[in-house]
Amino acid sequence: MKKILLILILGTGLFLTPNFSFGQGCVAIRQFSGVGNAVGQGNFQTAGDWNLSLNYRYFRSFRHFRGTHEEPSRIENNTEVINWSHGVDLNVSYAFTNRFYGLISLPFAYNERSSLYEHGRDSRHKTYSQGLADLRIGAGYWLFSDKPERKGNMALGLGLKLPTGDYAAKSTFFNVGPNGSSEIRTVDQSIQLGDGGLGWMVDTQGIWELKQGLYAYYSGFYLFNPRNTNGTPTNRSRPSEAIMSVPDQFALRAGFFYGIKPVHGLGFILGGRAEGVPVRDLLGESEGFRRPGYVISVEPGISYMLGNVTATVNVPIALVRNRTQSLTDIADSTPTDVVHGDAAFADYLVNFSLAWRIPRKAPEIFNTLK
Repeated sequence: MKKILLILILGTGLFLTPNFSFGQGCVAIRQFSGVGNAVGQGNFQTAGDWNLSLNYRYFRSFRHFRGTHEEPSRIENNTEVINWSHGVDLNVSYAFTNRFYGLISLPFAYNERSSLYEHGRDSRHKTYSQGLADLRIGAGYWLFSDKPERKGNMALGLGLKLPTGDYAAKSTFFNVGPNGSSEIRTVDQSIQLGDGGLGWMVDTQGIWELKQGLYAYYSGFYLFNPRNTNGTPTNRSRPSEAIMSVPDQFALRAGFFYGIKPVHGLGFILGGRAEGVPVRDLLGESEGFRRPGYVISVEPGISYMLGNVTATVNVPIALVRNRTQSLTDIADSTPTDVVHGDAAFADYLVNFSLAWRIPRKAPEIFNTLK
């Protein structure tokens, strides 16, 4: 029973959290997660079981990088761009069999962006976006049977990203119109609610028991966004960056989970993760404006399970931040003038998840109410 409890903690506590929620700043252009991170308990469910989870994510990005070089002068001169992002994912997963599961993820976001350069460079103002982001739906399959009892398992998943989020959200920009008047314009790509593309993703995850109470885990996904550009104006000065791109995204996460014996239901998580936006998409064209790059983070966390409810908090802390040179940067560069745009990154994320596993058999308390 103790082993089963620890496995359930791992399944709900690690994979039901928003571990791949993007949002490290201007590079990770919007919140996003894979299929498997919300259904990792599927191997330990029986057919007919449900998982419901509420995932919250917050970050504040403000440190500017070109490549891996930070530009501290932006903060010193008060010219940094600051993004505040709050994201909530509502996830519903269902086990069709002991090994085959499905998921629907409904994301919402609220974003604020503070800058000088977008408001005439004379005074700092904020722009906003809020509402439904891009919905995900998918399914996965655990590769190995749970009989006989195994020390671990791996799953593969496929999913669709639907363009339900507003990819041309607008806000008020000050000091940019005639005679310094304000105008309603599309907000920066980093706080757009969607990307306007119908995407598909491949997803994988796995866990292994190394010794009693100690587990290794991994999970990752790649989002294919074949659409080239989405027609949304960027209001940027360079003609090559006039329209927003629809970029791919990726993430990989791995680490260890340890269940604490003296405290029933408590576990600690320590791992690493890498996430980002590639310079070129694997499928389709890659024109338009994007901020490619990646973040590598160390990810401590804590998980507590009480009955069928699991609460998890993890805080990825950035170790490496790299705003890579985009295709438009490369195209606009000359031998004597290399163009390399910057991006603002966060120091850390705060991820919180509350998950409820609903077994196929109704609890006794519900049976007594019939």
